[in-house]
Amino acid sequence: MTQKLNTGSHDLPVSDALATFMNTGWADTHRDDLASVPQAAYTAKRRGVLAARFPGERLIIPSGTFKTRSNDSDHRFRPHSAFAYLTGDQEPDDVLVIEPDGSATLFVRPRSPRSAPGTAGQEFYRDRRYGEFWVGRRPDLAEAEALYQIECADSEKLDDVLAGPARVLRGVDASVDGRVAPHDGDGELETFLSEMRLIKDAWEVAELQFSVDATTWGFEDVVRALPAALAHRRGERYLEGVFNLRSRLEGNSVGYDSIVASGANACVLHWIRNDSRLNESDLLLLDAGVETDNLYTADITRTLPLSGRFSPIQRQVYELVYEAQSAAIAGLRPGARFRDFHQTAMRVIAEGLHDWGVLKISADEAMDPESGLYRRYTVCSSGHMLGLDVHDCAKARSEVYLDGVLEEGQVLTVEPGLYLQPDDLTLPPELRGIGVRIEDDLVITADGARLMSAGLPRHPDEIEEWMGALLS
Repeated sequence: MTQKLNTGSHDLPVSDALATFMNTGWADTHRDDLASVPQAAYTAKRRGVLAARFPGERLIIPSGTFKTRSNDSDHRFRPHSAFAYLTGDQEPDDVLVIEPDGSATLFVRPRSPRSAPGTAGQEFYRDRRYGEFWVGRRPDLAEAEALYQIECADSEKLDDVLAGPARVLRGVDASVDGRVAPHDGDGELETFLSEMRLIKDAWEVAELQFSVDATTWGFEDVVRALPAALAHRRGERYLEGVFNLRSRLEGNSVGYDSIVASGANACVLHWIRNDSRLNESDLLLLDAGVETDNLYTADITRTLPLSGRFSPIQRQVYELVYEAQSAAIAGLRPGARFRDFHQTAMRVIAEGLHDWGVLKISADEAMDPESGLYRRYTVCSSGHMLGLDVHDCAKARSEVYLDGVLEEGQVLTVEPGLYLQPDDLTLPPELRGIGVRIEDDLVITADGARLMSAGLPRHPDEIEEWMGALLS
């Protein structure tokens, strides 16, 4: 199959003489000394679990392809999490195929040749999307096998494999979807690929711990940068840039768009515009996470007084959220229902709102599913699974996730919040426009849970002391 070159409308033409010259005089850069990616010690076992779940069937899991940002510019590629989990490969357009007998082949787009005839031999210097001179070197087949510890084949041969019946992880690569007939069990494959990641192995927990530690350093960077950010007309964006620098230094990127929400912006759950000036009298809600080079992400939120000290009303709101989160964390253990920690946190919130006179009904009445009036002020749930995706295992069945029980090795967030909208007339004026969320990452252990993000203070007194030390 002839490869079409991805060139720009403004690229200069290539003469026959230049094309011939470009195909000669290159050194052999093949490497025989490549170490395997760290996931390779685990991926064969993971693929075995998948094959055993669907015995006698062909399974196709693509990495995905580039997504256009605008015109001829692509977003930085990030593989589908299920593909990364099963291979450790982060290249675009690769496809994992597990055969009915359980054997696996990784179909890859190998390094572009330097001496092939026609357009194939021009890709390395002309193709803006895949060319080595444009985006960097891909591994050749032998290098890919060394890196990923799996049999590899040229993706040019993939058509023969896709001709027969198979289950496909759909919606990842349209070119793969279009070459394989839909299977009634495609959705079941997607579900199992989520569910098999619910429990993390020791290597994954270590990756997540590093992402949490790096995120902690990023939060410290943000506090140190507050004086400069307070002076800038887009202080929120200044702080976003500070955290992004840490995420690129320590990992691949941020695991999701950072939320840097000051003042009433903190009442917007997913505020990512991050374009407002900072006011020293306000709170700052910072929700951010570093994604490691191996694509595992932290997800931490702290709500900080931009002055370094909470006002009495800010402390009142913060302490209620702190008490709710602390109660929720205390209930984490194997065998507890996943939804229990949220309900625990919400009861504390409902009781506090009633004590303040905001809720005119009792906490018991507010917690009744037929009521739920407390949700006007808190809106969302109080946590989720965490891993390769910030909202990990999202396609898992409710009975094993949301309505399931916690198990040792699961990693999750606990993140209750209060979002007191600036235009909410049911609130006294002094409460309006205050948003507080406290979010931590925890791993379920044999007898409880370990607070992975313990390096960041939670209690308001500790936060003031921590900020004071960083700003001194």
